[in-house]
Amino acid sequence: MTHYQDIQQHLSENRYCWLITGVAGFIGSNLLEALLKLNQEVIGLDNFSTGYQHNLDQVEAIVGKDVWRNFRFMQGDIRNFETCKAACENVDFVLHQAALGSVPRSINDPILTNDNNVSGFLNVLVAARDAKVKRFVYAASSSTYGDHPGLPKVESVIGQPLSPYAVTKYVNELYADVFARCYNTASIGLRYFNVFGPRQDPNGAYAAVIPLWVSALIKNKPLFINGDGETSRDFCYIDNVVQVNILSALASNEEAINQVYNVAVSERTSLNQLFAMMHALLVDKFPHLKTFRPDYADFRAGDVRHSLADITKARNLLGYEPTHVIQQGLQSAMDWYVTDLAERSDDDSCNRQAV
Repeated sequence: MTHYQDIQQHLSENRYCWLITGVAGFIGSNLLEALLKLNQEVIGLDNFSTGYQHNLDQVEAIVGKDVWRNFRFMQGDIRNFETCKAACENVDFVLHQAALGSVPRSINDPILTNDNNVSGFLNVLVAARDAKVKRFVYAASSSTYGDHPGLPKVESVIGQPLSPYAVTKYVNELYADVFARCYNTASIGLRYFNVFGPRQDPNGAYAAVIPLWVSALIKNKPLFINGDGETSRDFCYIDNVVQVNILSALASNEEAINQVYNVAVSERTSLNQLFAMMHALLVDKFPHLKTFRPDYADFRAGDVRHSLADITKARNLLGYEPTHVIQQGLQSAMDWYVTDLAERSDDDSCNRQAV
């Protein structure tokens, strides 16, 4: 039995109260689904700026109405401290996922990004401190590595930020560290590397690459690859992210607390390779893909060329073991993508990837 299986067994026998911020989003709704299946009590906070009611509806349909009664939703904004304070009451663990993602969005509107990712983060952190929660786990970002060229990325070595978004995520880590020193809070930051999976939004100007490309492929729309396609990323399936969040909340090793961890699989995939994998999984279902080819566009400002994570620290201190590499993740998610995305409205402006 793996360490994660031990933790799952513990949760199935012991109920805690969890707060998930950004619960209607991609990652938040997957965390909600996992915790409800483990018989946990969950409070969810979201303002629907990037999350969706249909994500919550899908989770309810999956877990059933009886289990759904263990969930309480609060519509509100993390930029309001009183809202954060109310959400943290009687909570054991906070999984803070609420943020405005996307490098391009932060370049276009740095003030809005800062308001959500720094001021909002601080509101939740203070509220969690005041409520004396057991553990504050937050979504950090691989963008923190900035312009440092070294591969694989190791938590202790970062470069200069390349976007306002990266600045905000680094500030989160600094605040968590200072709160541990000043107030003895217990936090863990998770530097996500290109997460993908069911309920990831394919629409909007800042859609992530995989759902966006699936949508373009199945609808026979133009698909643009920024640069020459040799830009590479460490793509991480959502089940791995759920695992490490739960492991972080329940970690009992004192050395594991008040740390940041890479969350990835430690495998590098180029955009050209990603396209080939996705095309191969879909071509038998959609005959038009036999002659489908991507288009290439300019490199995008603020992007790093290559990204690859060292996950040794998470393995050693948290007991993290990825269950899905990218091929397994794509195979697991593809039926959901096809079923869900085939019914969505077109948006021809959304076919440039955000990685």
